[in-house]
Amino acid sequence: MIWQDILTVVNFIFGHLVLLNVIFAIIIVFFQRRDPKTVWTWLLLLYFIPILGFVFYLFIGTDMHKQRMFRVKEVEDRLNDAIRQQTSQIRSRELEKQAPHMSGYSDMVMFNLDTMGSVLSDNNDIDIFTDGNEKFEQLIRDMRQAEKFIHIQYYIIKNDVLFNRIKDVLVEKAAEGVEVRILYDAMGCRFVRKRYWENLRRCGIRTAEFFPAVLRWLHLRMNYRNHRKLVIIDNKIGYVGGFNIGKEYIGLDPKFGHWRDTHLRIVGDAVMGLQLRFLLDWNYTAKENLFLHPQYMDGFQPGSRDGCDVQIIYSGPDTSIQQIRDNYLRLINKAERSIYIQTPYFIPDEAMMAALLIALHSGIEVNLMIPCKPDHPFVYWATYSYAGELIMNGAKCYTYDNGFLHAKGMIVDEKVFCYGTANMDIRSFALNFEVNAVVYDERKAREMTEIFREDVKHSTLVTRDVYAGRKLYVRLKEQVSRLLSPLL
Repeated sequence: MIWQDILTVVNFIFGHLVLLNVIFAIIIVFFQRRDPKTVWTWLLLLYFIPILGFVFYLFIGTDMHKQRMFRVKEVEDRLNDAIRQQTSQIRSRELEKQAPHMSGYSDMVMFNLDTMGSVLSDNNDIDIFTDGNEKFEQLIRDMRQAEKFIHIQYYIIKNDVLFNRIKDVLVEKAAEGVEVRILYDAMGCRFVRKRYWENLRRCGIRTAEFFPAVLRWLHLRMNYRNHRKLVIIDNKIGYVGGFNIGKEYIGLDPKFGHWRDTHLRIVGDAVMGLQLRFLLDWNYTAKENLFLHPQYMDGFQPGSRDGCDVQIIYSGPDTSIQQIRDNYLRLINKAERSIYIQTPYFIPDEAMMAALLIALHSGIEVNLMIPCKPDHPFVYWATYSYAGELIMNGAKCYTYDNGFLHAKGMIVDEKVFCYGTANMDIRSFALNFEVNAVVYDERKAREMTEIFREDVKHSTLVTRDVYAGRKLYVRLKEQVSRLLSPLL
């Protein structure tokens, strides 16, 4: 009897396949505001894989309608005062007089102020980490010095040797009365059992899961990932960048070998931007309004060494503006001499690709560095396709050979750089929750450029001849992957 019922349902579905596809197509086209290329990609998938294509759409294609998920009303007055003051300084040219090195970027500062309230701070010390062992050793040292709180947010946290070292410190600090909070993404940490988090909570560590699964493996919002990696300690020290927590990030996974990433350690008022982002994410996820407790937005201390100007910017599918993408676009358009890009995934939209091509044909040197090996095959071959288009138009493209390249950022004219958690792809720009730091400082920008040039020594230049001579099966993989790029 049960099998007959199942057979009846199957017969009904296949008997009305055309009608169901029309209904699903109407939902995709008329009820979701999307880029036309993305719509056509979904419609093709629906046409060639009926029913199953719509199931994919339900899990990874639904739009969040740009709902504003995060509120900051408890600190809006404080932020608005700073925004008004800086806006006045920019419009009166006072900022350029006080900081001549900002003269070419005051409009970019204004853009971030106006669109997302990102305040510029000018008193920051920045340390750049490119090796996971060095980064996590310093992080552990900083956490041992915590007196009030440690706020941790990572996309991936794995129950392995690295987090066990971190966990021991966190348990120790929680026992001393230091508040410890860990915010993790449900998809990124899907292999960590719930009882592991329960054990941490029993040790006094507070945890929260971003977009938890309905069932253990059923993620209705799997396409929207909180990709941010932040640590804030006592509002004195902040970390942001590409490293997650797992043994591969310290070079212990033979599949990837050496893991080349970029992470920033910040001391100064820019830590407020990182803390604000963490509090917003925590409040939404844990349903706990930390803005009601003033200590979480006080106690920021200026740096004493570098004096870097920094803005913390972030983006996500809940906003109408792709803030990080637009900052990259602004940087490309302002470039006069050189552009350096590092990213594991390079799938630009039309606007960014056009801006890079215009830069190339305007005589600006464009350097792109991508991995030499894929961790996601479709994404890698789409990356290689877009990189190839730049190569054929005069860009220098390098594949990093010394392990896996996971660094994410851009340097322009050796004057300013934007690094953080966002890849150079459509997913990071429109679907993931990301955070980057824009650093307006020539000394640090030159340091970051020298790091890039050092990476070139461990890379292979992909010339026009090499790219033009790729084999037929490579071209086929590129074309298929590029066709699917709006979904990757």
